[in-house]
Amino acid sequence: MSASEHFAPLNLCVLTVSDTRTADNDTSGDYLCTALAGAGHHLHERRIVRDDRYRVRAIVAAWIAEPAVDGVIITGGTGFTGRDSTPEAVRPLLDKVMDGFGETFRALSYAEIGTSTMQSRAFAGLANATFVFCLPGSTSACRMAWEKLLCAQLDARTKPCNLAGLRPRLREA
Repeated sequence: MSASEHFAPLNLCVLTVSDTRTADNDTSGDYLCTALAGAGHHLHERRIVRDDRYRVRAIVAAWIAEPAVDGVIITGGTGFTGRDSTPEAVRPLLDKVMDGFGETFRALSYAEIGTSTMQSRAFAGLANATFVFCLPGSTSACRMAWEKLLCAQLDARTKPCNLAGLRPRLREA
């Protein structure tokens, strides 16, 4: 798949999964919204939800059912505490898992936080032709994921290939 010569803005949703974050202190969600807008993408919707697998799943399911939504970025709930349930909420919705995202995220994260990266259950995939990215809740992890992975892959001009360029082919039978 070749890269395009033109930027094509995507419609993206941002979901913060947290029992403690609010609109006043959601620095990770704030960062992601600012970063995607700065890159030229459109924020379709932003929400904050408590760490409850069924509420998370319901929101993501509604977003992936909307034809206008190209991607969902979720921050939070990917750790190992008893309440962390984002992987359990979202994985059943995925049609395909993007193994390389989680592997690459943890490799990059290792340079910043060392062996603590093995506690991360960050992952990504495709659901109903919609990209879904699940990131840790820390703002530094969201920044690293955006700057080193997502920004380039959601830009159709990235060569030799990118996720944005695959969009026209995601519904092929």
